[in-house]
Amino acid sequence: EFTDQLPLPAVPTELALITETLWQGESFLNQEFTLANLKAQRQQEPYQIIHLATHGAFQPGALSNSYIQLWDTRLQLDQLRQLGWSNPPVELLVLSACRTAFGSDDAELGFAGLAVQAGVKSALASLWNVSDEGTLAFMTEFYRQLQTAPIKAEALRQAQMAMLQGTVRVDGSQLRGSRGEALTLPSTLAIPGSRQLSHPYYWAAFTLVGSPW
Repeated sequence: EFTDQLPLPAVPTELALITETLWQGESFLNQEFTLANLKAQRQQEPYQIIHLATHGAFQPGALSNSYIQLWDTRLQLDQLRQLGWSNPPVELLVLSACRTAFGSDDAELGFAGLAVQAGVKSALASLWNVSDEGTLAFMTEFYRQLQTAPIKAEALRQAQMAMLQGTVRVDGSQLRGSRGEALTLPSTLAIPGSRQLSHPYYWAAFTLVGSPW
């Protein structure tokens, strides 16, 4: 939830799956998702992966025109260097938001490119507006592949291939993964019947900027 943006109903499920089931981490939702807390948490614990599941917008012109939405404020492009993500460097920044890799002459590859310039080794971001449901499926599969893939770029490729081949899909209240596992979705995301997520719209937007390792 946000003070001045539409809610993202799939995000609580996305974060819970990543931080409790597929990976080990901490998540901060709604009122806890602030710039001050983002800085404080990284200072207390040098997290190697930072995952931001939120609204984002890249606008041409001044860097301050583009932002990632936090609970009650916007993290602007020109604020990224203030976060201290280069000391020690963040291994992977995942921007689970719309068009976060889309850039202009002022800042090529948008937030992802600026994040790399600010000291993040790799950034995963999207090139166009992505669906809430498709992003949940993609991110779940990406982190699953990241557990065993030798490099980040290979985890991305494997996740995209799994969606292209239809092994990642939604069956009613179940999100099916590439290894046959089923995750129960909240009632707000459940759909009647089965939905394939093989169309490129759901997975081809995501790209890795920076180091593939």
